[in-house]
Amino acid sequence: MPVAMARIASVLLPLPLPEAFDYAEPEGMNLQVGDQVVAPLGPRRWIGVVSALRDGEGHNRPLKPILERREEARLPPGTLAFLQWAARYAVEAPGLPLVMALRGARAPKPKPERLIAATGAAPSRLTPARTRVLEAALEPMPAAALATAAGVSAGVIKGLIDDGALEARLVMPPNRFDPPDPSLPGAVLNPSQAAAAKALTGMIAEGGFQVALLDGITGSGKTEVYLEAVAGVLAAEPDAQVLVLLPEIALTQAVIARFTERFGAAPAEWHSGIASPKRRRVWEAVAAGECRIVVGARSALFLPFKGLRLIVVDEEHDGSYKQEEGFIYQARDLAVARAKIEGAAVVLASATPSLESLWNAETGRYRWLRLAARHGVAVLPEVSLIDMRETPPDPGRWLSPPLVRAMAETYGRGEQSLLFLNRRGYAPLVLCRACGERMTAPDTDSWLVEHRYTGRLVCHLTGFSMPKPDKCPHCGAADSLVSIGPGVERVEEEARERFPDARIAVFSSDTIFDAEAARRMVQAMEEGQIDILVATQAAAKGHNFPDLTLVGVVDADLGLRGGDLRAAERTYQLLAQASGRAGRHDRPGRALLQTYAPEHPVMQALAAQDRDAFVAAEMAARELSGLPPFGRLAAIIASGPDAAVLEAYVRALAAATPNAPGVEVYGPADAPLGLIRGRRRKRFLVRADRSVDLQGFLAAWKARARVPSSVRVTVDVDPYSFL
Repeated sequence: MPVAMARIASVLLPLPLPEAFDYAEPEGMNLQVGDQVVAPLGPRRWIGVVSALRDGEGHNRPLKPILERREEARLPPGTLAFLQWAARYAVEAPGLPLVMALRGARAPKPKPERLIAATGAAPSRLTPARTRVLEAALEPMPAAALATAAGVSAGVIKGLIDDGALEARLVMPPNRFDPPDPSLPGAVLNPSQAAAAKALTGMIAEGGFQVALLDGITGSGKTEVYLEAVAGVLAAEPDAQVLVLLPEIALTQAVIARFTERFGAAPAEWHSGIASPKRRRVWEAVAAGECRIVVGARSALFLPFKGLRLIVVDEEHDGSYKQEEGFIYQARDLAVARAKIEGAAVVLASATPSLESLWNAETGRYRWLRLAARHGVAVLPEVSLIDMRETPPDPGRWLSPPLVRAMAETYGRGEQSLLFLNRRGYAPLVLCRACGERMTAPDTDSWLVEHRYTGRLVCHLTGFSMPKPDKCPHCGAADSLVSIGPGVERVEEEARERFPDARIAVFSSDTIFDAEAARRMVQAMEEGQIDILVATQAAAKGHNFPDLTLVGVVDADLGLRGGDLRAAERTYQLLAQASGRAGRHDRPGRALLQTYAPEHPVMQALAAQDRDAFVAAEMAARELSGLPPFGRLAAIIASGPDAAVLEAYVRALAAATPNAPGVEVYGPADAPLGLIRGRRRKRFLVRADRSVDLQGFLAAWKARARVPSSVRVTVDVDPYSFL
């Protein structure tokens, strides 16, 4: 029987569906756009969000009614518009970004705290200890805290509860975050910083959507500059909210400490290391406008900000801003899009900006603010190349004689060294000396990496691990498996052999599992408790270690191998950032780069510290090929368990390619990693002129070929990985 309905509600569901579904609004529910509701779909009930409402008069098709409106906060209009824009940009179903936006709302609520409070009743007898407890119980607090404050044992507290003078209450922890105070004094800025801060605050005061690139060499004090911009926003509007994005969880604690010192209150934290109840507290406080500053990872972009006025993308060039699985997106680009939707300002900060951001700055789309000198008395480190063909390490070693001598000198002066190698584990390849078999993960082309700490072989792509076998699984030869190449564990082993009395630590995702462990490691370096730090990129950016004067890059050529269009750019950025950790305070620093190709333009630019020359050459090469930022790229990746079915689909898709001017399609071709978790993989690469509606082309192309049920198709706009 048709349901009488005054209005029709379009409900966006967190599912891979092409559009919102229509439902009848029950009488008296009084829905608004952004409300979270429960709606039926098939035999199940789903929590979705009302994306539109319209008059239901004249609608002659019966609709299922919405079952209930939930109490959770309504998604603000800007958030809803951003989710729909992001889905169109990524050529994906709008339900996928909605999943991310509702993640905090779906997290479990915090458990109530047991607090002790005075009832006002007099105890049957009064002792000095009991008097101190009652005087301390001015407001509810945990029993242990009350006992500590009064200087009594837990038994005294229990006795007063039994006597009726105190009572235990279950109280939900508040969502309140202490408000920041923008009037507190900031750091003393040098003239270059002061000019940049003035330009930023002036830009933000103009209001509306604007983007600035804060381009400063390592150690130039970019954080102090954008802190002044944040202060300006907070002071101008009492309900303004600020989002600061960071590429690594390891950087979060240091940045939070800077914000706490500057504004007298800690900002909210948002990343994968946050416990679910705290995640929900942050989500609800952001939606209510009660949380004014959020510092977090890329997923913080999907929080329901009520009054977002400024987004800071720190280390904007970093590849970690690219989400490669699930809903695929580039957080830097989506940050700019969200700011435009919200009418907010964006600050992109980096010592080695992406070519896309530099191009936007050069063409006037972004305001370009440059910091050319290090803060205080610090100067840039001297960068030298070690030609490994002329001064190779000893057999079975990975540190060249010049680097070992430099480490000895640094250690002798009581200063710190950083050995940088962006490769986890002990060795990246394990093979059999008898038959040449390379150990790979089951149903995957990815090599197994030896981890000497755990005695296991690990696939960093799928997470598969196994104990290192005593004999080759292929030919059965005993003791034939050998480790090829170095990882950070192997470099640490060599450093310990050469410097047995030195305090040595490894900083990688295999040794640092959460933000607290990262904070302890960073603090130990800052306090001089470590002499030699062996690290991956987790320690190569954003940290200030006062006594670190030597950076040794073990394999500077690593990022140039196997390459893609961004190989040179990424290598330059990563090595410049790593080198920039040295000499950031009053002691001069130096960086030594071990390379087998010192003549490579990247190495020459690093040694000369001539970023502009490198960027000009790289830009010219990109422009000649019509590659980003002068053109656009997208990838379509199809995967399936049946090679024949997959091949038939990609051939059908290739035959259905639309004929569009300004678009070139390459493929299908086997992906470099052609097998992952038992699924074969094929790739198309699309290059388009900037004038082409790339998303429209991709959407139309996908719709032209029926996708078999066993095949999964992924669209990656602006791909960063070509595996």
